[in-house]
Amino acid sequence: MNGTTRVLLGALLISALWFVWQWSAVARTQAPPRTPRPADLLLGFVTDFFDTLGIGCFAPTTAAFKLLRRVPDELIPGTLNVGHAIPTLTEAYIFIAAVTVQPLTLIGMIVAAVLGAWCGAGFVARLPRRAVQLCMGGALLVAALLMLMTNLSWMPGGGTASGLAGSGLLVAVIANFVLGALMTLGVGLYAPCLAMVCLLGMSPLAAFPIMMGSCAFLMPVGGVRFIRTGRYSLRAALGLTLGGIPGVLVAAYIVKSLPIQWLRWLVLLVVLYAAAMMLRSALPSTGRTTLQPEG
Repeated sequence: MNGTTRVLLGALLISALWFVWQWSAVARTQAPPRTPRPADLLLGFVTDFFDTLGIGCFAPTTAAFKLLRRVPDELIPGTLNVGHAIPTLTEAYIFIAAVTVQPLTLIGMIVAAVLGAWCGAGFVARLPRRAVQLCMGGALLVAALLMLMTNLSWMPGGGTASGLAGSGLLVAVIANFVLGALMTLGVGLYAPCLAMVCLLGMSPLAAFPIMMGSCAFLMPVGGVRFIRTGRYSLRAALGLTLGGIPGVLVAAYIVKSLPIQWLRWLVLLVVLYAAAMMLRSALPSTGRTTLQPEG
C-alpha cells in the first residue's frame, strides 16, 4: 500500500466521522419518528449489495421510493445522497485499498467530483417540487439508457492504463465535476464515469476506485447540505445507511460476483416505469394527492 492510498483511506475515515457528526447533530434536533422502517433497511441492503457489484444504487432506490410512495418526490435527491453516503464510503475504502490507480488521476477526479457536488447540492436544495420531478424523471431516463447500453454491450471496453495525463486528464477532471453536480439530482455517477474512463483508455477495473472514491467523498459533502436544509427523509435515509453497510460487506467479501445480467434487465424495466411515473407527477393536475414529508 503506497503513501497516496494511505492518505486517501485516512481521508475517507475522517470524512465518514465528520458526516456522522454533522448528521447526528442535526438529527437530534428533529422531532420523532426517527426509527427506520424494516422496508427501508431491506432496500438499503439490496441496493447497496448490487451497487458494490456494479449495478448502481441511485436509480433502483429512486424507483423503489416512487413505486412504493415512500418519500415525497422533492426529498428523493437528498435522501439518496444522505442515505447512501456511509455505505459508499465503505465501498470506496475496500476498492481503493485493493486496486491501484495513478495518484494524480485518482485525486484529481475525486476533488473535481466533490466540488461539483458542493455546487450542485446548493442548487438542488432550492428547487421546487415540480422541477425536482422533471430532473429526477430525466435522470431516470439517462440511467435507463446507460443500463440498456451496458446490457447490449455497447459500452466501451476500455484499455489497460491505470491513469491519465495531459488533455485526457483534463477532460476526465472536467467531466467528473459535471457528474458530481448531477449526483445531487439523483443521476448516478458509476455508469457514465465508467464509460468515460474506458473511452479515455483506462482499465475498467481502475474505474472502480475512481467511481467509488468520487461518490464516497462527494456524497457526505452534498449530503450535509441537504441535511442542513431539511430536504431529505430522515427515517428513509437511516434505513438506507443501516441496511446498506452490511449489504456492501456481504457483496465485497462473501458473494464477490454474481451472474446478474437478468437482474440488469429487470432493473431497467423498473427504472423506466419509475421515470414515466415521475414525469407524469410533474404534469399539471388538479385533485392529485401528494405525500407529505415525515422527517
